[in-house]
Amino acid sequence: MRILFDQGVPVPLRRYLASHVVDTAFERGWSALHNGALLNVAEQEGYDLLMTTDQNLRYQQRLTDRQLAIIVLLSTSWSRIQLRIDTIQAAAANSVAEGYQEILI
Repeated sequence: MRILFDQGVPVPLRRYLASHVVDTAFERGWSALHNGALLNVAEQEGYDLLMTTDQNLRYQQRLTDRQLAIIVLLSTSWSRIQLRIDTIQAAAANSVAEGYQEILI
């Protein structure tokens, strides 16, 4: 599975998703892209999942008919995210296109 981390997702989370290909928006040169533009380019580039900390995404964008899944981490705190690694791994493994999940951290 190809996963794209949006700006607020802590990069160290990548090592816990080692069975997947994980890129960051920064690495891809997409730091200036936000919301709909980032979703569109991620789909065009064949990503299966966008992981973000943007809690307003579902209110700002139409998420139906998307070709990728979206997981929203409800915190940017790495120390708090580390406590939910198992939940995040399971959510990523079970994500499906058009799926939207929020993970309380």
